[in-house]
Amino acid sequence: MKSSKQWLDCAQLRALDLVDYLATEGHQPKKIRNQDYWYLSPLRIEKTASFKVNRKLNRWYDHGIGKGGNLVDFAILYHNCTIGELLQSLQGNFFLQKPSFHQHREQSNCENSIEILGDFMISSFALLNYLEQRRIPYDIANRFCREVRYKTNGKIYYSIGFKNDAGGYELRNPYFKNSSSSKGITTIKNGAAKVAVFEGFFDFLSFLVLIEKQQPYEWDYCILNSLSFFERTRSFLEQYESIHLFLDNDEAGQNCSDYATAIDKRYINESSMYRNYKDLNDWLVTMGKQAQ
Repeated sequence: MKSSKQWLDCAQLRALDLVDYLATEGHQPKKIRNQDYWYLSPLRIEKTASFKVNRKLNRWYDHGIGKGGNLVDFAILYHNCTIGELLQSLQGNFFLQKPSFHQHREQSNCENSIEILGDFMISSFALLNYLEQRRIPYDIANRFCREVRYKTNGKIYYSIGFKNDAGGYELRNPYFKNSSSSKGITTIKNGAAKVAVFEGFFDFLSFLVLIEKQQPYEWDYCILNSLSFFERTRSFLEQYESIHLFLDNDEAGQNCSDYATAIDKRYINESSMYRNYKDLNDWLVTMGKQAQ
């Protein structure tokens, strides 16, 4: 039987305004008719708003999946958690997705403080929506990434995790950019004569999206996970007949590309294909929006 404190927590959560709660999760209504607020569903991908919140009743209904309920019902579906985990989050012991909607920040140097608790198949609605925003199909992400739960500073989070060759994870969600120990490159070997090199794993996944109808196994892949690993990775890269650099279009990325092409003609700077965009994924996202 639940304690009276748990019952109180559930009652408090159900009493929160659904419209305000959705706003803290980054969801704004597409149209408002009297007390009915219509959204693109936070629980799936759609182009026409069919997720309705009646603000007077403080209840939601998703016409696409035929489900509805109160805020507790929504939060359990949205965060892919149990009622116990949701109640823990109210106690301040467990954090789902992010600690605060307003804390958009990177934590790229916190690998020593992160404890990996487990990795699972990607199933969180929040992370699936994040993949959709980055234009990465689930079947491609599922081949190379996991949903990782981890602890840092005494609190628990979850993110998309991409494992490196040293056994650590690159961790990404819409609000955080983290790494766990140990940090290193990721190599994917198919016995190819050419290798494609990326700074981050979303650029690697974007490349697979672009060539999915061709032969992805004609390439080997190296994801640096940090430009600082380039120099120590040269001995691996220079075993190949050709080395194709898909680095960021910022000063650091292009300086690295210029340096590589100057020391060995096997290095090829491929960034012209996404000229005027930050990186390959930025180009893919923009092209996807324009196509849509």
